[in-house]
Amino acid sequence: MALVTLEEAKRQLDITGDSEDVELQTYIDALPAVIEGFVGVIEQREITDRVTGGGAALAVLHPPLLSVTSLTGAGAAYSVDALTVDGSAGIIGRADGSPFPTGAYTVTYTAGRPSVPPTIKLAALVLLQHLWRTQRATRGGLAGGGDDFSVTEPIPGFGYAVPHRVLQLLDSFRRPPGVA
Repeated sequence: MALVTLEEAKRQLDITGDSEDVELQTYIDALPAVIEGFVGVIEQREITDRVTGGGAALAVLHPPLLSVTSLTGAGAAYSVDALTVDGSAGIIGRADGSPFPTGAYTVTYTAGRPSVPPTIKLAALVLLQHLWRTQRATRGGLAGGGDDFSVTEPIPGFGYAVPHRVLQLLDSFRRPPGVA
């Protein structure tokens, strides 16, 4: 599952040819890191983290959490069948309710989303359009009209990397403070 495909990007930017596909793919490849910086992992992938904790639950560093592959630490290896998962919060608990001993743990898990929510996809497309248009401004103006600069920046050509409209779209998916 891709956050944005080349076909979707070309449709958003009204590009019909393929002469700019390589450059456009660079922009597409940069989108997940920016978007995930605000909302957590989007594209499913396996992650191994080292977490320190104990008590009722352990928190992974890159939610949302889809499944746990392995958990070891504090002198024990835990069966994944004996764990509970709060995916959106990225929390792992023990099914029997007993606490985890305090210590360092290594957890391997699948993070991401089963599919890209439409609002996140739209935010990624708006960000792509903004970055593409601002790059094109140095080549004779913004493609398709519009003004990504004048509302907040009086100096032509100086915009912002992530427009406010993207942040507003991502707001309901934002990670809580302190979650990487």
